[in-house]
Amino acid sequence: MGRHRCGSRARKGPSRKKRRPLRWVLGSLTVLALTAAGAGAWIYQDLNGNIHAADIDAKLGGDRPANLSPGSKNILVVGSDSRDGANSQYGKGLEAMQSDTLMLVHLPADRRWATVMSFPRDSWVKIPACDKGDGSLSAVHHFKINEAFSIGGSTGDVASAAACTIKTVEANTGLRVDHFASLDFQGFKGMVNALGGIEVCPKEAIHDRKAHLDLEAGCQTIRDEEALGYVRTRYSVGDGSDIGRIGRQQEFMETLADKAQSKLTNPKALYGFLKSATTSLTTDSSLAGIKPLYALASELKGIPGDRLTFLTVPNYPRQADVPTDRANVVWQFPQAADLFATLARDKEVGKADKRKLKAAAKNPVYASSIRVRVLNGTDSPGRAGAAAEQLREAGFVVTETANAPSAARATHVSYPDGMKEHAAQVASRLPGVRAVLDADATPGVVTVTIGERFDRVR
Repeated sequence: MGRHRCGSRARKGPSRKKRRPLRWVLGSLTVLALTAAGAGAWIYQDLNGNIHAADIDAKLGGDRPANLSPGSKNILVVGSDSRDGANSQYGKGLEAMQSDTLMLVHLPADRRWATVMSFPRDSWVKIPACDKGDGSLSAVHHFKINEAFSIGGSTGDVASAAACTIKTVEANTGLRVDHFASLDFQGFKGMVNALGGIEVCPKEAIHDRKAHLDLEAGCQTIRDEEALGYVRTRYSVGDGSDIGRIGRQQEFMETLADKAQSKLTNPKALYGFLKSATTSLTTDSSLAGIKPLYALASELKGIPGDRLTFLTVPNYPRQADVPTDRANVVWQFPQAADLFATLARDKEVGKADKRKLKAAAKNPVYASSIRVRVLNGTDSPGRAGAAAEQLREAGFVVTETANAPSAARATHVSYPDGMKEHAAQVASRLPGVRAVLDADATPGVVTVTIGERFDRVR
């Protein structure tokens, strides 16, 4: 699958590539805010009233991660794949609402840089108990991360869908989510149509029944269902992975934002674009309006292009740990935990960090390759067994559970010589725990001693 830019019409040079992360994540929101702010009063009121506000605070509860860097912001952005009404043709057997794209935008306190972190929709994670929108709670379980949106939105309540997604992201990353924004399928289609379509240039023909897409090779302008199918197609292009689809979506949205800005002098096209965007946009209450979106866009506009970083949570196929699972990915540790900790501390993910992530991705340490023994360092029976079960769910091979020779207040991980990387992965799954070399540790095994303050396995 090639880039959708083609011929002499494609701009060249590094500056364009550096702008891509910002344009993909908040491209449409930025154009929306900056242009609507300069529109006439009646247009402003019309568009401002279109934006839906989701009151999610009460649904999130009080057990949330702390913001370790006051002034920084984490914005969760969701591409909503609703299956109601006109969207019902895009899939069967799914819940009423589904998140098709999920990413977190981190803005530091000084607003000098930004990091956009994408979550593969097939990420196998723990879904916490969530309000389903009808007053009942879902059970805690493991599944694809995008299921959180459908659980919360099982009754069509976007606020519950957003809250469950936020709870899931916070529980699995330890990062505090400050804002939420969601744009659904129909709004996306309306935005594309208002601009007269978007040009794509596939190198090979794409025929995907699931995405309702039939495109021949070569440059062509697409709109309506073809535009939706293009950003949704997966199995019929490249390696069929969700990671590949993320790349195509980035490129398409970059072009969408570019074309929207080029239409600033065309009132009819611009109004159609903005109306489609606002009608299909849902945010948390504090972000719902042209003024707060304009303020956000103004902050983003001042960030240098070379200080914008786009990345995907490090991951590998879950099949490496569970041979029967060919449909999901698991996050790669300790790299994922290190990334979350970096953002929590409001530290920039630089080029050197990205190189390390890329190098680690070539030779991941699979959880299934690590043998773990679990010791209970408390007076409460069953603590080792409970922790061992969680470690098994995470893919580790638990060889033994027993009582520790001495009491332990804090949980700790020890390992023998030659198992530093293995121990680092185990420790990174236990929030706040570090691995320590122990010359007397059991050979070939990482030892986890459960202390009184043991919380959970990440």
